Amino acid sequence: MARLYLRFAKRGYIRYTSHLDLLRLFKRAFKRTGVPLAYSQGYNPHPKMSFAQPLSLGYTAEQEFLEFYTYEDMPAEEILARMAPAMPEGLELSECRILDMAPKSMAAVVTGAEYSAALPASANVTQEALSALIGDYLAQPEIVAMKKMKKTKRLEPVDIKPMIRSMRAIPGVWAPELAMELDSGSASNLSPELVLQTFLEKELPQVHRYDVEVCRKYLLFDPCIPHMTGVHLDHSKSKEGSEDEKGQAEG
Repeated sequence: MARLYLRFAKRGYIRYTSHLDLLRLFKRAFKRTGVPLAYSQGYNPHPKMSFAQPLSLGYTAEQEFLEFYTYEDMPAEEILARMAPAMPEGLELSECRILDMAPKSMAAVVTGAEYSAALPASANVTQEALSALIGDYLAQPEIVAMKKMKKTKRLEPVDIKPMIRSMRAIPGVWAPELAMELDSGSASNLSPELVLQTFLEKELPQVHRYDVEVCRKYLLFDPCIPHMTGVHLDHSKSKEGSEDEKGQAEG
């Protein structure tokens, strides 16, 4: 049995495909292209595959990961060559690689995520002004939002500020964008929805949430996990660019 991952982007109308429907889509694509997926044991076996981190409905994404197992060896290059043409418009596969058989899944070692929120032109704000608003927002001693608790499923007030790693203004097409690096994963997870909700309410009340488009740029994995060294994330250039943009905004 081999353990692999597919890296893919999610753009366009496919953003409105739910997490479960996307799993079904990949399951059908594996079957249609003859990739021999491994299945779980038990009364109701299901294919052994999962996303590194579920993506909210309506979000686009540049680097998502599907981890899966095959019950017989097949070259990663062949899997990519078979699967890529079988994807619907908006799902673009860019890489397939083998992971070693370490016990931890990709989902277990996700620690953070970078998002961009594209503001509408009606926001009527410059990149410099947005940087100042971000500074005002982060200067608060607490940023309280109603967060759904994992165990109780109840909404409770939570200070989300410690889970915001960074926020900055970057250039956008029609207006500046809000870039956010947030905790993500099983240990600590912050939805960008809570950041947008509290930020817009305080700093840009004229902007409606439904006018803001969100994209997950990349996921961050625990660098101390040896078996993740085979995952070649290309977010380093994105971060370098972001630091340059941050310097320009502050200057």
